[in-house]
Amino acid sequence: MDTAKVEEVVGDFVALRRRGVNMIGLCPFHNEKTPSFTVSPSKNLWKCFGCGKGGKPVHFIMEHEQLSYPDALRWLAKKYHIEIKEREMTDEEKREESIRESLFVINQYALQHFIDTLHESEEGQAIGLNYFRHRGLRDETIKKFCLGYSFERRDSFAKKAVAAGYNPELIAKTGVCYSTDDGRLQDRFWGRVIFPVHTISGKIVAFGGRILQNNAKAAKYVNSPESEIYHKSDHLYGLYFSKQAIMQKDRCILVEGYLDVISMHQSGIQNVVASSGTSLTTGQIKLIHRFTDNVTLLYDGDKAGIKASIRGIDMLLEEGMNINVVLLPDGEDPDSYAQSHSTEEFEQYIERNKVDFIRFKTNLLLDEVGEDPIRRAGLIGDVVKSIAVVPNEILRSEYIKKCSEMLNIGEQLLVKEVAKIRRQKAEETYKKQISEKNTPAEDTNTPDEAPAMDEFQQSIISNYNNPLHHKEKAIIQFLMKNGGKMLQVPENKATETPAFLETVNSHLHYSFGDDGIELSHPLYKRIFAEAGEYANDVEFDPEKHFMAHPDAEISSLTAELCSEQHILGKEAAEQINDERNEQAVMFEQTTRLAIAYKLSIVDEMLKDTMNRLKDPGVLSNAAALQEAMEDFKYLKETQGALNDVLKGYGFGNVALNS
Repeated sequence: MDTAKVEEVVGDFVALRRRGVNMIGLCPFHNEKTPSFTVSPSKNLWKCFGCGKGGKPVHFIMEHEQLSYPDALRWLAKKYHIEIKEREMTDEEKREESIRESLFVINQYALQHFIDTLHESEEGQAIGLNYFRHRGLRDETIKKFCLGYSFERRDSFAKKAVAAGYNPELIAKTGVCYSTDDGRLQDRFWGRVIFPVHTISGKIVAFGGRILQNNAKAAKYVNSPESEIYHKSDHLYGLYFSKQAIMQKDRCILVEGYLDVISMHQSGIQNVVASSGTSLTTGQIKLIHRFTDNVTLLYDGDKAGIKASIRGIDMLLEEGMNINVVLLPDGEDPDSYAQSHSTEEFEQYIERNKVDFIRFKTNLLLDEVGEDPIRRAGLIGDVVKSIAVVPNEILRSEYIKKCSEMLNIGEQLLVKEVAKIRRQKAEETYKKQISEKNTPAEDTNTPDEAPAMDEFQQSIISNYNNPLHHKEKAIIQFLMKNGGKMLQVPENKATETPAFLETVNSHLHYSFGDDGIELSHPLYKRIFAEAGEYANDVEFDPEKHFMAHPDAEISSLTAELCSEQHILGKEAAEQINDERNEQAVMFEQTTRLAIAYKLSIVDEMLKDTMNRLKDPGVLSNAAALQEAMEDFKYLKETQGALNDVLKGYGFGNVALNS
């Protein structure tokens, strides 16, 4: 981390030029014509002011190469020739790793065999190469995607691989070959053109083979079976070639087949991947989510096929993706349309014809239900279920409005139905968590269940756009940048406590701890709690500690927060220029943050209490009404007291705007 220089690491991928003390270039993570990507050698940070990404050199490698935090560190270590001493693997781990590496080696050998067969054999040229060219693929495209051909003979590759010294058992494990009942090794893809499947890093993990003869008994496509290195639900065809374009366009186009991806790439549209004929899986969605939040589903005009794959829309929504759907003209698929239209025409068609999932799903189902009220009610229920899985509250609200307009149904009714479905799902999740957590001895209601309920409620809070979260982010940012600094707690004559020095980290933790306050956002809560372990350590540097954190989520957030400018109030900024006042100003800033956050909590509690006072059940119950009124009075007094403290520091009734 100390050796890696940001200008050297970024300079391997981005053309940088000097501008004052910094360097600038075109951002590799989104499409831009005017440079907004800035590198600061003095701070060893990079930041794009267009897309907002930024951090240390390790975070650039994580983002650009899509590596985990440990793998990014290994990448940097290799670049700077730094030896990493890793834990010695057990014999079992070594054996498993050896098998995995062997499978990749065999797959690479198979790939080269299929490529050579396609380009250098008479059969491969006459059948395989001719087929690809007939489908409109240029030679450079065929080579780019490493397309190949397997001989008609059933054991051509098997014999060659065994003769080359590869273990027959491991050859069968790759799925390129299989063992017959009598122990013979046979080719799986004989007589087919070959489509290799790459991992994100470019390793060959599997193959797909398409038959070229008209054989009603044979499957049109044969794919590699699951293996120790290949789980089809975790791979997307073409992602290795598309990841940079997806990041730059900030959108992923999802199609169905191998040739759809290849033809679109050849036509100039490169931010495209395929689910390879399988139903979309959560693992595949998470892969896309690593590169973008935006997905365009590209369908041909086959309504039966669309209905079969529409389940994937709800899965995408549940993962927080923004979805558009495009239907191609009747008789066209992405492959044929790419072959017959220019890049500009294809992109314009997508832009003109894309619709959000509500309009698409509603129009698709309306054609079937007609005016039948029962089937129409079912359609409404189907659409509402899709809206209910959307995690973003604002987006859900927009979808509800659109659904209300399209189906001519009351918006409030839809709001209630969505809330009902989400509540039911939350209850099911909670029951499942309790069921999994409790041992048989804990089946009855015991105090041990309380923590599970608190954890569940916390997870619900985190998913409902808690209004406190953006304020908690400001606290964490302040802690990261100033946690190790000293502040001066002034003399308290009432308690006869003399003035003393302590760290910002210590002051925040004791301030919140005295009132039993915990942050509500799960990630901020983890960071704050971990910093609390060092509350009495005057040498603790939160920025350095969390920037090198082994949890990539924490280190990335730290990089983001520490690359943003932290703005102090005008009065504080003027005071802090006077070095004699720095510790006093830091006390006021820290105290203001803590009290303003407490004030926000009180404000939220007041809203809840006001709702209780409007509840008919409370209004009709004298004891409950009295309790709610007392709570309201206490909270109003607390709110006033907190505002008085803020006024005492010259900030008045302010919101948390740091």
